[in-house]
Amino acid sequence: MGANKGPFILAATILGSSLAFIDGTVVNVALPALQADLGATVTDVQWVVEAYALLFSALLLVGGSLGDRFGRRRIYALGIALFTAASALCGLAPGVHHLIAARALQGVGAAMLVPGSLALIAASFPESERGRAIGTWSGFSAMTAALGPALGGWLIDHMGWRWAFFLNLPLAAAALVLLFTHVPESRGGAAKRLDPAGAALATVGLGGVVYGLIESSRLGWRSPAVWIALALGIVSLGLFVLVEARGKSPMLPLSLFRSRAFTAANLMTFALYGGLSMALFALPLDLIQVQGYGATAAGAALLPFILVMVVLSRWAGGLIDRHGARPPLVIGPMVAGAGFALLAVPGVAAAYWTGFFPALAVLGVGMAITVAPLTTTVMNAVESAHAGLASGINNAVSRTAGLLAIAVLTLPMIAIFSARLDAELARAHVTPAVARAVRADATKMGALEPPAGASAQEKAEVERAVRTSFVAGFRFVTLASAGLALLAAATAFPLLPRDRPGGQKPRPERV
Repeated sequence: MGANKGPFILAATILGSSLAFIDGTVVNVALPALQADLGATVTDVQWVVEAYALLFSALLLVGGSLGDRFGRRRIYALGIALFTAASALCGLAPGVHHLIAARALQGVGAAMLVPGSLALIAASFPESERGRAIGTWSGFSAMTAALGPALGGWLIDHMGWRWAFFLNLPLAAAALVLLFTHVPESRGGAAKRLDPAGAALATVGLGGVVYGLIESSRLGWRSPAVWIALALGIVSLGLFVLVEARGKSPMLPLSLFRSRAFTAANLMTFALYGGLSMALFALPLDLIQVQGYGATAAGAALLPFILVMVVLSRWAGGLIDRHGARPPLVIGPMVAGAGFALLAVPGVAAAYWTGFFPALAVLGVGMAITVAPLTTTVMNAVESAHAGLASGINNAVSRTAGLLAIAVLTLPMIAIFSARLDAELARAHVTPAVARAVRADATKMGALEPPAGASAQEKAEVERAVRTSFVAGFRFVTLASAGLALLAAATAFPLLPRDRPGGQKPRPERV
């Protein structure tokens, strides 16, 4: 690699990977606006998030294998192109179902480009420069994740939610120009064979379970479609485990889980990131639909959480050397759990600085204490030859956790909202006709609007009932997220080994 190529390679990988990082934060801020514009239910909004997460989670490990086999630059570029085309389709979507399909296509593109960014850095920089290059990539990626919600919120407020997707187009164009003019092609030294059976079973399995859980709120638990989807999903996931255990080139080598530390770290990841994904899915809905924030303010409201993580990340990276893995991985999730619990405190019309800011700051501290030691534990738990695969598996676990948490926890959230809404309407001064019309639209939750024929007083009563009911459901979500964080801490204590402080890397267990 020429000495002058380094900055361009970093720019190409940062711009490309930032597409997925920005999309993950901006879309949540855009959900209330697109829900109102497209007349979508909460189930529809779930699918806008879950369609992307489903394909991303199921194909993430396949994306890395494709790069090793067919060329990392080629697959990275194809992922960017597919992601960008899907972003344009999202911005042009005439209805919510078109948007959901385009989001699924985005997930396929993300699964191809995300593994490629770090793989290109590893292949393009010598070992002596690689650590600094990855650090630069991490820092700029964190900056894009921090700026994404505020910038996306401003675009949503001033130009409409569709521009949250169009924002990806110029970034992708710049990344592709840099990629083809300055980044050399590379392949894996011993490229693995692909695992199409594993990829198909993972997609069908996760898809069936997620479809059954999400659609149960719309179709009801008596629907044959719900039970058929759940059964198909569970059977497919069982077959996936068998295929991966017996396959010659599995995308998920189960032998890695013989390491107790690796298993513990991934169980922690599943619990903690499941709670985080659900909380960050529901929080923008609460801020915009209940607290009355604009999209810009809602995006900016998340900045303390991200900035605290950025500021503390370097310090947190040394915790495992000074104290071993167990202390930060017990304390960090407990602090994060306190942050989730604090999010349950604000009611309707809560002040940001006394209601949401403390919770987000504490949550940021807890995640900062956890993330770097958790990543280090994953990498140290296996032989160095498996480090890249171990990192990819941990990333896939975090994505799958979010996918399933949103599908599972939204069910009681909707049930609590509906039950509280019934109770509030029973006390409200509204006619039976108005109450029936409101109940018929209960699946819209915070986006529910009073019926057109309601009087001014009835409209005010309905709005109060909807906001109060949404807060009740939101509080369940945040407390459930707190419970998952405490479960992560409880997993770390008995399963993680007592590492020796002082920078000594524990010897990985053979797999």
